Amino acid sequence: MVEAALWSLVASSSLVIGGLIAIRFDLSLRTIGLVMGFGAGVLIAVLSVDLAVDAFERSSNFVVAAGLLAGGVIFYAGDRLLDRMGAGERKSMGGAQEEGSPLAIVLGIVLDGIPESAAIGVALIEGDKIGIAFVVAVFLSNLPESLSASSGLRKAGRSSGWIIRLWLLVSVVCALAAMLAFGLLDETHQNLIAFCLAFAAGAILAMLASTMMPEAFEHAGRAVALVTVVGFSLGFAITEREASSESAPEQPVVSARDVS
Repeated sequence: MVEAALWSLVASSSLVIGGLIAIRFDLSLRTIGLVMGFGAGVLIAVLSVDLAVDAFERSSNFVVAAGLLAGGVIFYAGDRLLDRMGAGERKSMGGAQEEGSPLAIVLGIVLDGIPESAAIGVALIEGDKIGIAFVVAVFLSNLPESLSASSGLRKAGRSSGWIIRLWLLVSVVCALAAMLAFGLLDETHQNLIAFCLAFAAGAILAMLASTMMPEAFEHAGRAVALVTVVGFSLGFAITEREASSESAPEQPVVSARDVS
């Protein structure tokens, strides 16, 4: 459980880093939008390969499809509820958070981060090392999310201390989510593990489609399409290299005596 929490903290540490960058530097909306598009591409690649494929290898198409759909529906329902509470513009770069409820904004940002952290906990259940590509992808995707939201929160009048405390709180909650996911399941429930992995993938995909990618396109325009593909390519290349190294058979060692 401790390992799950630590990996989650590593992945979510970019939230704090992004907050610090947004506080220290006045980045343009276009720059943040492009970084968001890149992070979305990386995350799409890795949730497709690491989460969905891993779930498929553990169970049937039906279980995986049900998990994906359930994750998307639950995120959509939670997102709509929080929108009504005032969290609809939580990732806005222009300061629209000023009109929203601070509690709803915090809960909305937590909602965005929980599926990724839960997936980290589930991936560690069988004692396997978490895929470095997935941790890198979550780290990279969290950075533009934090840049965007922090920039907007600054314009909405939130203090630097408030913003950093927000990201520290979210990081702790994400670590708890990873620990909970690790502690509630074990390797004997392969169908349930597959469902949870697919559920996380569906929720992350819904989050990207509803909050991250629209915000990126609004401020960076069509160039987001290109940087998203670049991010996807990088995420796929990292994951593919990792999968190849794990599946490659050991080559027999041939000595000079054997040759002679």
